[in-house]
Amino acid sequence: MRTRIIWLVAATTSAVVVAFVVPLCLLVQGVARDRALNRALDQAQRVATLLISVDNVGDLDRSVTGLSSEGPRVLIARGDGTVVGATTIPSESMNAIAKARSSTTAFTEELATGIDVLVPVISETGTDVVLAHASDSELRAGVARAWLVIGGLGALLIAGAIAMARELSRRISVPVTDLAEVAHRLRGGDIGARATQAGPPEVAELGGALNQLAERIEDLIAAERENVADLGHRLRTPVTALRLDTDLVADDGVAERLRDHVDHLQRSIDAVVRDARRPVREPLPAATEVCRVVRARCDFWRPLAEDQDRVLTIDIPTAAPAHARIPEQDLEELLDTLLDNVFAHTPEGAPVAVRVHSAPSGVVVDVADGGPGLPDGPPQRGSSGSGSTGLGLDIVARIARQAGGQLHLRRSYLGGLSATVSLPLAPAPEPDGAEPVLRPRAARR
Repeated sequence: MRTRIIWLVAATTSAVVVAFVVPLCLLVQGVARDRALNRALDQAQRVATLLISVDNVGDLDRSVTGLSSEGPRVLIARGDGTVVGATTIPSESMNAIAKARSSTTAFTEELATGIDVLVPVISETGTDVVLAHASDSELRAGVARAWLVIGGLGALLIAGAIAMARELSRRISVPVTDLAEVAHRLRGGDIGARATQAGPPEVAELGGALNQLAERIEDLIAAERENVADLGHRLRTPVTALRLDTDLVADDGVAERLRDHVDHLQRSIDAVVRDARRPVREPLPAATEVCRVVRARCDFWRPLAEDQDRVLTIDIPTAAPAHARIPEQDLEELLDTLLDNVFAHTPEGAPVAVRVHSAPSGVVVDVADGGPGLPDGPPQRGSSGSGSTGLGLDIVARIARQAGGQLHLRRSYLGGLSATVSLPLAPAPEPDGAEPVLRPRAARR
């Protein structure tokens, strides 16, 4: 927008300047020409007066020579063929002198070197002709300097208009650019971003409306989080009562199945509350060493795998650690959700394999199992077709998207489901001492 405004003002100002400068330059040229012609005509008339009043040829020659030194060159072509004020008559003026003698009328004659002014005077010796010559340099005297001044003023006017256009466009575009930046920050999750109400009244009003919208969004998000958290706390009491009631069931098999359902319900409620209270993150989180986190979470889940007679294998590259641009807390939750789904929705004894490898686009984490897998078609939130709500995979997909990655589901080589998460690659951070200790997370089973 700034460039368009500047170009528009520059083009408009240039057109106006050209429309005035060109005629003005032509006018200056015409004025200079008329001035030189008037001086030559005045010179010729003065010499004609001298020719009539001075009889001595020597005095007349000195007077004509003096006038020629002060102004346009002037001479007298006498009727007897003699020349006063010069030694000879210029050859290009011979025809004009002959014409003046025959017509006895004053006139001007255009030549290649300038303009001749001819005034015939009738004397005793015949028709004398006074010739005053205005040269090209005299016709253009001061024109170049005047043109330079006019062109400089025109250029100065254009430069001033461009400078004013730059300032005006800056006052308009900078607030608009700031509004766009605030909008991008809001879109990226920075709910606290606010616009500065500056610029033209319309732009300032737009900034105020954007700030009110951001405040409204922030209030709605805060209210929604509080409502979800309150709902979670209100649900924990009946869930706890339901868990206690399962202990009263006489049939051990039914009681165990009911406890599993209650545990799953409790995990779902905790996930919803945790997701609602999750703060909005910056778009570029710090780099996380994926291999270390994967190894730690697999070690955490390994005792449960052994209790269920599962084979939990890990395939992690040892050449160099792989770093992904994802918060460590998010990566832990992503892995725990995938492993929790495996343990919750596959039969005991089904193998589990976790593999980490690098790809051109980033780091890939694959969790495969030997369970029944998923039915054909993408899983839908709220129903996966395998006795699950589909909430876990939806959480994994959301975490991957927030980090700039993706979740892909397919049939695994173990016969069950393979959940592959691709994460954007991040440069390894500078070493700053000992490796931080990974604190174990609470069990989600």
